[in-house]
Amino acid sequence: MTPPTHRTWAKRGHTPVIRVRGRSQRRYSIAALTCYKPGERSRLIYRPRRHTDHKQGGRRSFTWTDYRDLLIAAHNQLGGPIVLVWDNLNVHKDRRLRAFIDAHDWITAYHLPPYAPDLNPVEGIWSLLRRSSQANTAFADPEHLIDALRHGLRRLQYRSHIIDGCLTGTGLSLTTPQPKTQ
Repeated sequence: MTPPTHRTWAKRGHTPVIRVRGRSQRRYSIAALTCYKPGERSRLIYRPRRHTDHKQGGRRSFTWTDYRDLLIAAHNQLGGPIVLVWDNLNVHKDRRLRAFIDAHDWITAYHLPPYAPDLNPVEGIWSLLRRSSQANTAFADPEHLIDALRHGLRRLQYRSHIIDGCLTGTGLSLTTPQPKTQ
């Protein structure tokens, strides 16, 4: 675990050193959805997942079933249809996940253009998280890291104005122009 150092200081002439105990083979992933609905507060829905040791045959990231389960949970929590705007992660384009989306009329999926993280509001959430709960922290172990991430995400969950700011930062809007009929 390399600590995400945001700022540091030391006496003049002394280079600051952050000691890290060995590298862990345990890996955590977090998937998140920023949810916007006109007239309601914005929401952040996330799921952390601990992966088994990938050198022993475990997976290093979310599977298509993990994303499917996240979408089902979001649908149940939001109580309505979902218009999903995704980046071009290979799992997001998995044929089984695409078949799941096509089989359900409550979900519509669009993909962002390649290499466009500035259009993804969740990237703003990750940036805020790195600059707040992760900055200048040397995590003792993977559990300390995941606890800090969960705490930071919980703090963001209840600040809808910050989530709205992440959408505003993309330049995208919640409404689409209605097609003109002639």
